[in-house]
Amino acid sequence: MKIVLRLAWRNLWRHPRRTWLTTGAMVFSNILLVFMISLQFGMYGLMIDNALQIFTGHMQVQAPDYKDDQKMRQIVPDIVPLAKTIREELDSEMVAARGLTFALASSEERSFGIGIYGVEPEFEARVSNIPGLVSTGRYLAESDAAEIVIGGVLARNLRVGVGDELTLLGSGLDGSFAATVVDIVGVFDSGVNDIDRNIAEIPIGLFQDTFFMEGAGHQIVIVGDGLGAVPELQARVQSVLPADSNLVVPDWDELLPGLKQAIQADMGSSFFMYFVLVVLVSFSVLNTQLMSVLERTREFGIVMALGLKPGRLGRLVVLETAMMGLIGTAIGIVAGGIVTSWFTTNGLAFPGMDEMAARFNLPARMYPEINAFTLLAGPAIVFIFTMLAAIYPAVRLRWQNPVDAMRVA
Repeated sequence: MKIVLRLAWRNLWRHPRRTWLTTGAMVFSNILLVFMISLQFGMYGLMIDNALQIFTGHMQVQAPDYKDDQKMRQIVPDIVPLAKTIREELDSEMVAARGLTFALASSEERSFGIGIYGVEPEFEARVSNIPGLVSTGRYLAESDAAEIVIGGVLARNLRVGVGDELTLLGSGLDGSFAATVVDIVGVFDSGVNDIDRNIAEIPIGLFQDTFFMEGAGHQIVIVGDGLGAVPELQARVQSVLPADSNLVVPDWDELLPGLKQAIQADMGSSFFMYFVLVVLVSFSVLNTQLMSVLERTREFGIVMALGLKPGRLGRLVVLETAMMGLIGTAIGIVAGGIVTSWFTTNGLAFPGMDEMAARFNLPARMYPEINAFTLLAGPAIVFIFTMLAAIYPAVRLRWQNPVDAMRVA
C-alpha cells in the first residue's frame, strides 16, 4: 500500500502546473461556497429576526384556537400579571402582554378600519421594533393614557398628525358598543405599507378599559436569545402557565409558517446555482484525470502486459484524484474559514445599505453565520463530485487492450 501511495503522489506531480490549476479551481470554488453559504444563512437569520421583531416574537402564549381564529373571545385571562410571572421566572424583560381587536378609526375627515393593539409601553420595545421606528413624535408612555401611535400610511389616509385626535369605535368582549377618543402622540414608519396602513397601538390599560376586557388580553409575546434557544425556552414558559389553564405556546415556526417556506424556496434556487458550480469543477477534474490517463496509455499497456490487473491501475487513478481532492478541500476549508471569519467580525456592507437598514431599524451590515455546516457542506460536496469524476478515467482502463496500448506513440 505504501508503494501505491508513493506512485499516486509521484504521478500527481508529473505536471505540477496542471495539478495546481485543477486544485486551484477546487480551492476557489470551496472558498466561494463557504462564504456564500455562510452569508446566506446569516441573511436568513437577519430575515427571521426582522420578521419576528415586528410583532411575532420567538413564541407567544395564546388561547388554543387563537392562532387560527383571531376572535375577541379567544382570550388569555389576567394577562398582565401572567406576563409579569413569566418575566420573573425567565429572569428576562423580553416578555410583553398584548391585546388585539379591530375597530373603526375616525378623524374629522375620514374613517378606516384598522387593527388596534393594546401593548405594555415599558416592555413592548423589548419584543418589537415598532417603538424604535417612530419617526414623528414619541412612543406610548403610560399604560392607562388615552394616546395612540399609528403608521405613516394610515396618518396620510386619515389626514392627521401628531397632536390630532382619533375616535375609535368597536365592540367589547361582551359584545357591547365600545368607543374612546385618543390623542396621536407618534407616527411610525416600518417600511411595510400593509403594517403602516392597518396597525395602531394604544396602552394595554386603555385597551382593556375601552373594550371591556376585564384584565384579559390575547398574546404574551416572548423573545429569547436566539432561534437555537427556542425549544428549551418554550418548555420553560409552558411550565410557568397555570395548571388548570388550556393556554398554548406556539413558536415562531407555527405562527409564521410562510416564513420558513420562503426560506426553503430561496435555498432551493441558491443550491441549484451552487450545484452548477460544483459540476463545472467536477468536469475540470475529469478533464485533468482523463488527460493523465491518456498520456500514460503506453505505460499502462506495458505494466498490464507484465501482469498488473486493470483494477489496480483504476484504484491508482482514484487514489490520485482523492489526493488532489483532499488538497483542494483542506486548503479551501482553511482559506474559506479565514475569509468568512473576517466578514463575521467586520460585516459586509454595500453602498446605500446604511440608509435602507436605518429605515427598517436593521443593522447596517450583514454578518455571515459560520458553523460546522456552512464550513464543511460545500467542500464536502465538491470532494464527492471530484471522486465521481474519477470513475470514468478509472473504468476506461478496464477496456484497454495491452497490445493496443503499447503501440501508442
